[in-house]
Amino acid sequence: MIHKKVRVLIVDDTVLYRKVLSDVLAMIPEVEVVGTANNGKIALSKIDQLKPDLMTLDLEMPVMDGLATLRELQRQKKTVAAVMVSAHTSEGAAVTMKALERGAYDFIAKPTGTSLEENRQALLEQLRPVIKSVIIRKMLRPVLRQGVKRVAPSRPVPAVRPVQPVRKNVPDLIGAAKTVPVRPPGKVAVVAIGISTGGPNALAEVIPKLPKNLRVPVVIVQHMPPVFTKALADSLNQKSVLNVLEAQGEERLQPGNIYIAPGGKQMKVVKKAAGECLQLTDDPPENHCRPAADYLFRSVAAVYGNRALGVIMTGMGADGTKGLRAMKQQGAQIIAQDQASCVVFGMPMEAIKAGVTDAAIALGQISTEITNRVNK
Repeated sequence: MIHKKVRVLIVDDTVLYRKVLSDVLAMIPEVEVVGTANNGKIALSKIDQLKPDLMTLDLEMPVMDGLATLRELQRQKKTVAAVMVSAHTSEGAAVTMKALERGAYDFIAKPTGTSLEENRQALLEQLRPVIKSVIIRKMLRPVLRQGVKRVAPSRPVPAVRPVQPVRKNVPDLIGAAKTVPVRPPGKVAVVAIGISTGGPNALAEVIPKLPKNLRVPVVIVQHMPPVFTKALADSLNQKSVLNVLEAQGEERLQPGNIYIAPGGKQMKVVKKAAGECLQLTDDPPENHCRPAADYLFRSVAAVYGNRALGVIMTGMGADGTKGLRAMKQQGAQIIAQDQASCVVFGMPMEAIKAGVTDAAIALGQISTEITNRVNK
């Protein structure tokens, strides 16, 4: 099937960076750069004429910076996907988290290599998956418009406030062959989450709603580079009654703590004399990811068996499916974020297709579903 190219508008106040981004994007066959702008105000004036699918948006610009432009995009209800271009610093990462939580589609980090060619390659490696995810989103949009079938919940979910419909499955995925567990589910002792594109915004919806008396630890792999995972943990910690922290390695898992795998490291659960602990390693990337959800999920399956709850959320690709299969074979419970509430319905879709999920849950109900299953 032939698809129209992804139309990109580049917004940056630096002439050189606009040129570099244009050159790099021109190397991706599926992309057409339709225009540039040196600040957000000019970019907004060009949207209706150029009709971009994607906008690269610098954070620091005169007249109208990246965050202000993002707010205006949302106010005007523009459908263009905004990808933030962030400095690889703690300050840049913190602002990027704000942008992602306010609806930015994704981000790329400005490379810090010593040569122009090295920086171009670094940008290309970051931009290719973003472009691919935008293409997938465009392809799946017609399916979303057709709607999805309801699947009856296994137990009622209290309706505290109006929320999105719960437990949807894509029609052509309902018939997926189920992985048969070797034993029935036990009482949940850990929650393991895998998430990617759209993750910071989704986690900001889920984590702050988890109750203070949650009696199990939560371990999370969010696909992100170093520095940004720390900013994500700090941001979520400010919003939550639970402790959210970037994992340091060798710490014992504590009930009510939420641990985010640091960018550039693999994270696994290990059993020691003192109890279940986290361990960070420099093991190779899996699915082009470090941290990888598969890596974490396999360890959860080995240590917790049927006493785990796996959650697979918005993101591109298939990371997490193999690890979830290992968890399900041990009797773990598995839930997926539903298609309608995903920024990219890739990772949950692959898990559903593989037959390893028990239910597909709307984003607005995932925290309630986690709490209900933990308290069973």
